Amino acid sequence: MNGHEPKIEIFEPFGAAYEVMKTILFRPFDAMKWLTIAFAAFLSGAWGGGFHSSFRNPGRFGGGNWRYWRTSQGIDSTDWTMPPWLIAALIGGGLLLIVVILVFMWLSSRGRFIFTDCVVKNRGAIAEPWREYRREGNSFFLFSVVVAFIVLVLVGLLVLVIAVPMGLFASDRGSTALGVSAVIIFIVIGLIWLVFAIFFAIVSQFMVPVMYRRRCSAREAFVDVAKLVLGRPGPFILLALFGLVLVIALAIVGTIVSCVTCCVGGLPYVNTVLLLPGLVWLFAFKLLFLRQFGDQYDVWATLAVPATAVPPADPGLPPPPAPLV
Repeated sequence: MNGHEPKIEIFEPFGAAYEVMKTILFRPFDAMKWLTIAFAAFLSGAWGGGFHSSFRNPGRFGGGNWRYWRTSQGIDSTDWTMPPWLIAALIGGGLLLIVVILVFMWLSSRGRFIFTDCVVKNRGAIAEPWREYRREGNSFFLFSVVVAFIVLVLVGLLVLVIAVPMGLFASDRGSTALGVSAVIIFIVIGLIWLVFAIFFAIVSQFMVPVMYRRRCSAREAFVDVAKLVLGRPGPFILLALFGLVLVIALAIVGTIVSCVTCCVGGLPYVNTVLLLPGLVWLFAFKLLFLRQFGDQYDVWATLAVPATAVPPADPGLPPPPAPLV
């Protein structure tokens, strides 16, 4: 069976994705379509300027700022007792922040399917894919929440299992020396965590296209993509390395655009509009890479008429007809 596995290319889908991008955005150029697709990309968080990125650093009320606030109020800096009203305010603010983060995670989950639909069907639409992929978007949101909760629990358990026995939280922790074994434990755990994070990042990147193609749940998509990655890790490792280079290049372009426009190009949604060709190019590249693994991974297979720029799955097939508008 291994002899019949399809050959997975990296650079050919990248070149084909460039043609897809040109077809979607420039053949012909439509300003309203451009702005609509940019809004879909903005909702999905396809770039750092996505709306939810503004909440990644929601506050700077950390140790240094907390100490400065107490000192400025004439409170003894060695006394860390907080007044009841401040405790209540912190709890209320924390709960509000959690609600806000969940809302934006939900919007981003729905936005991923909208952006996918815009690229696949070569159109600028928000309302229709928002309704059509409601179930899939909600499933991806709930899956993301569960994964985030599990990660928090695992981090907490690691802290309790490792840090507490070592006396890191003791009042005299400044005199507690970390042995070589403790450093090795932290390094090993860090490496394991890094591998897991990279694996999950790769799998989650392809979950939405699979859910879009099959209309399945997030759990089913995760299991399927995880098996695909574990079965043929080589192409995905190469894709991750090549994708890292592309993301860095796009980040450099975004920085240059922001500087040239006096930081206007760095504003949320504005930078998405300006960098939309790169965003569509990279996203189409991911979709074209995935479709090499078979028809069940081809997001264009459900269309009656595929897009002109999308190459046929079988090189021997004739070119597809004109795209749907």
